[in-house]
Amino acid sequence: MTVKINENGIVVSVIVPMRNEEDYIEKCLQSILSQDFPIDKLEVIVVDGLSKDKSQEITNCYVEKYPNTVRLIENANKTAPYAMNIGIEKSVGKYIVRLDAHSEYASDYISKCIATIEETDADNVGGLLITRGVGFIGEAFAKVLSSKFGVGDSGFRTNASSGYVDTVPFGTYKRETFEKYGFYDTRLTRNQDNELNYRIRKNGGKIYLNSNIKLIYFCRNTIPDILRQSFENGKWNIITTKLCPGAMSLRHFVPLGFLLSLIIMPVMIFFLPILIWLFAAELGLYLILNLLFSFKLASGISQIPILFVLFPVLHLSYGFGSLVGLLKRK
Repeated sequence: MTVKINENGIVVSVIVPMRNEEDYIEKCLQSILSQDFPIDKLEVIVVDGLSKDKSQEITNCYVEKYPNTVRLIENANKTAPYAMNIGIEKSVGKYIVRLDAHSEYASDYISKCIATIEETDADNVGGLLITRGVGFIGEAFAKVLSSKFGVGDSGFRTNASSGYVDTVPFGTYKRETFEKYGFYDTRLTRNQDNELNYRIRKNGGKIYLNSNIKLIYFCRNTIPDILRQSFENGKWNIITTKLCPGAMSLRHFVPLGFLLSLIIMPVMIFFLPILIWLFAAELGLYLILNLLFSFKLASGISQIPILFVLFPVLHLSYGFGSLVGLLKRK
């Protein structure tokens, strides 16, 4: 593989949006700096959204240790799309690799991403997201997020095969991709990757998933955090759709449909009692699938009950977030 090098010698610009990631940023940076890609051809730009914890302090230790590689830049607007746009403008590499501070990366992650984007006609490439959790709840929730019953046909979460897809986690882009299709939409606190990938595909570009590329994503580990994140994800799916119609896939709205059925069907039964059988069939099917997947995924008998609880926790909080987003005027 032949890669053009700019006058500074930098081939790849890694951009890491960060905000209050003191528990994860060190592992993230360590995994980036341990890549098999030549470090002298790499720049790492951490764009911090005014963190209130020790994230900046930890990152500055790496800036001091790797002054020619790691930079820390402030993002006064706090959110990820602003961070990415700032990072892209400050970067010099031929390739832009977006990485998440809440994750760790295989030692060949960058080299495989670059090889894949060189060998395909894709404008953006990515790999499989391997979810990991800490503790009893976190380990169980990681399994929920890796199952088709939990997240539907989200291929990069459920071990899909290599091929052209609608989106990938984070992404590796050619610099000219942003010149051609535009930068990240700063209106979107979440789903900015989905929107950008939709814009690329809408205008004739391609997204490629290589199943040999892997990263570890750390999920939430407590019920309150799971509820909060799922609610916000569901809400922003609707907000994103209002702002950018077509950016989100059908799978993102299945929890909303399920929740609405639980609300509307009992009311309809009052007028059409025969619908009670349809409602019972829906609930019965959901409970059966929940039980089957809980047994299938559990690493032991003690994990079955928490899995059985976490599936509806995810689906209903996600659906409720979408419902709130649907009811909001803007």
